Amino acid sequence: MLDFDEALEKILKHTKRLPAVKTSVAESLGRVLSTEIKTREPIPRFDSSSVDGFAIRREDINDASKEHPVRLPLQGTRQAGTSRPVSLKPGRTMKIMTGALLPKNTRAVVMKEHVAIDGGIAEFTLPAREGENVRRKGEEFNRGEIVLSRGTIITPPVVGMLATLGFTSIKAYRVPRVALIVTGNELRTPSGTLRAGEIRDSNSYALAAALCAVGISPTLVLHVPDRREQVSKAFARALKKVDVVVSAGGVSVGDYDFVKEVLNDLRVKTVFWRIAMKPGKPNYFGTRGARLVFGLPGNPVSALVSFEMLVMPALRKMMGIHSFEILNSSATLESDVRKRAGRIEFVRAIASRSSDGHLTVRPVEGQGSHMVGGLAAANCLIIFPKESELINKGDVVAIRMLSWNQK
Repeated sequence: MLDFDEALEKILKHTKRLPAVKTSVAESLGRVLSTEIKTREPIPRFDSSSVDGFAIRREDINDASKEHPVRLPLQGTRQAGTSRPVSLKPGRTMKIMTGALLPKNTRAVVMKEHVAIDGGIAEFTLPAREGENVRRKGEEFNRGEIVLSRGTIITPPVVGMLATLGFTSIKAYRVPRVALIVTGNELRTPSGTLRAGEIRDSNSYALAAALCAVGISPTLVLHVPDRREQVSKAFARALKKVDVVVSAGGVSVGDYDFVKEVLNDLRVKTVFWRIAMKPGKPNYFGTRGARLVFGLPGNPVSALVSFEMLVMPALRKMMGIHSFEILNSSATLESDVRKRAGRIEFVRAIASRSSDGHLTVRPVEGQGSHMVGGLAAANCLIIFPKESELINKGDVVAIRMLSWNQK
């Protein structure tokens, strides 16, 4: 039985980044840039005002004070979007809106709150600093500068930056095509009527939601009974269509656990089966060419924790994302936690900030692998080392923030 770290290392070793494809900027959120992005023009493109106010030649109001205000005639009004060039005349001021092109000779803009208007005369009671409230052409980026590096995750500000630069499409790594296969004779749809011995299928819904939370819509979702022929047909169909197959159930040692046998028949090479982790011991991982196959346990909590800790790193690597720093942290434990030595354990927990700003963490009630309520309440996992049996209240522990809570 593999240690968790060894299992994850094997998964990532067999995981390749997907090729880049042309992607619409409007639909690129969550993708990863495969090329660097350079400016095609200076940013900002022209000198403009950063406030609603009055454009001035600074020397015209150098001596302004409350005791000796300076009064300048209005030359006109400048709206955002007006492109007609105009020069500010000596001894005059021009009303200007935020983002409007500055008149030539403008040295500063005085906020409208600081100017009194009487008819066509503006009264200034304070001098202005050079460049005050002025956005200068190219002050953020010159033409040809690298603005976004290869490997940048496309977030809403990145989308905005790409639009600002005039890009309508970019090259980004392809999103993995993923199939979900959930096995079990006992499973029924949430709306179905249950007979004795039957339960509602939560895995197909929860795993699909976990994929959607990271920007992946499952290509295929299949529910099959525990019959070898049907399990085989489902995997054969999935392997033709996708990059990653994720199944839940059928990977343990029961008489009706056919997943490992079926995958062997379909020429999927087994990399490992069973990991020294809790929840999630009967985890399977195999490959067929570049395709990855994950056989997760059927218990709902085991399936989701296994997805988070084993499948997610592979999907992120395929998408061009390598960093997990944002998900990993440390916190002070609020109560003792115990377990048996021999397996790493991922304890469902809630992390929060204490009154002094420190991160603390407390385990949730209900740690059984069938108890979805605890995982639904949790926002992180406490990483309980393999050989440890006790972590004391007040100890600093490693935690993993759950990816679907990163909003």
